[in-house]
Amino acid sequence: MRAHRITFAALVVAAGLSLTACQNGDDGAAASDPSSSSSASAASSSGGGSGSGGSDQDSGKGSAGSGSDDKGTAAPADSGSGSGSGSGSGDNGSAPKCTTDGLKITAQDGFIDGDPDGSVVVALTNGSGADCVISGFAGVDLKTNAGDISATRKGEPGDPYILKNGKEIDFYISYPLNETGGSGVRITGLVVTPPNETKSVTLDWPGQASLPVTDGSGSPVLVGPIGSAGQGG
Repeated sequence: MRAHRITFAALVVAAGLSLTACQNGDDGAAASDPSSSSSASAASSSGGGSGSGGSDQDSGKGSAGSGSDDKGTAAPADSGSGSGSGSGSGDNGSAPKCTTDGLKITAQDGFIDGDPDGSVVVALTNGSGADCVISGFAGVDLKTNAGDISATRKGEPGDPYILKNGKEIDFYISYPLNETGGSGVRITGLVVTPPNETKSVTLDWPGQASLPVTDGSGSPVLVGPIGSAGQGG
């Protein structure tokens, strides 16, 4: 009986030592297997989801930004392309804006018989000695014996245009014709302020001499965007 007890105890001890050795062996294998650690790291990284999504959003914003840049630097010939340099449009990124002092501003009557409204074409000629960028709307005021009348903008402005030295670009002014038979509101002058400038130029008014006196229900004085009455070269 005692021999059986000793044998059973020995078996229990041997089994315990074998189990401990197996556990230690498994732990060592896990610690020494780099693929296990790498897989855990990769799972943790991809498990966030927003990391990958944030990267896609960033690249999407980058595309939108470059699109905006393309739009911001666009001109009849994009300086960033071969056609831009071929047309001699200049470097849109470095060309300064056109200024009042660098522009020769003239106006002429553009009315054609049969038109429902009068029109005046204003020409902006670049005399600065270098190419410049221009876009948007010029400020236009008609000086009258009843006070100044500011023109209302009409139409959508085009992309920035590189105006070469010595070349011109135009815009139009539309105004109601005085067909009432009365003296109306007498126009005494035209004030033009180039886009993004505060300095104005006062010109003689080349159109018809007066506007009709209305209660505000008639046609307004309108101004089109730069390039709306011809295109600079």
